[in-house]
Amino acid sequence: MFVVADGLGGHSFGEVASACVRDTLLEGAPCRDGDPAQWLEVQIAEANRRVLALQQEKNAVLKSTVVALYIMGSRAIWAHAGDSRLYYIHEGRLKAYTEDHSVAYKKYKAGEITRKEIAFDEDQSRLLRSIGGVDHNEPTIRVYEEFLTPGDGFFLCSDGVWEFLDDEEIAVDFLKSRCAKQWAEYLLLRMMERIRGGNDNLTMLTVMLQ
Repeated sequence: MFVVADGLGGHSFGEVASACVRDTLLEGAPCRDGDPAQWLEVQIAEANRRVLALQQEKNAVLKSTVVALYIMGSRAIWAHAGDSRLYYIHEGRLKAYTEDHSVAYKKYKAGEITRKEIAFDEDQSRLLRSIGGVDHNEPTIRVYEEFLTPGDGFFLCSDGVWEFLDDEEIAVDFLKSRCAKQWAEYLLLRMMERIRGGNDNLTMLTVMLQ
């Protein structure tokens, strides 16, 4: 199980909300029987319940995005709510990625802006789903039907990472890397040339299958 959760800006205790989501999913792993996709959906629902309980405890609005990857043998199941992303690389090229639950991503799908323009759009931070709400908290879950193979890669990150990277750059740096750590370092080097001061929204996980 690999998880990235990002507390929403503009809400109190964002780090508490994201930690709650992360810990709930990691504590619940592994799925020992049954349907792993259904299990992942249940775990995210439990994370949402716990964040709502924290809102009552702290008398504040706490919310978080989530993107989670569960690898079970040669199968992969991933889920997300919000605009934290997952990229899947197979045979050296970008095979699949999550679609943000945001107004900006809807504008991209409608042809109003390009994919690269999502990061700079005025509605990029307007999320349509997140963890910590009584509604609009349902994750999108993808069960990857093809078998995973050695050499495949997964990249999970917050919006403060992907907004500084192109899809092609993520794949190119993957191809240059001998291990997951090196892949992350290459990506970080690219980002450091582009990041503006005061950015505290940088979280990434790189996974390479051996």
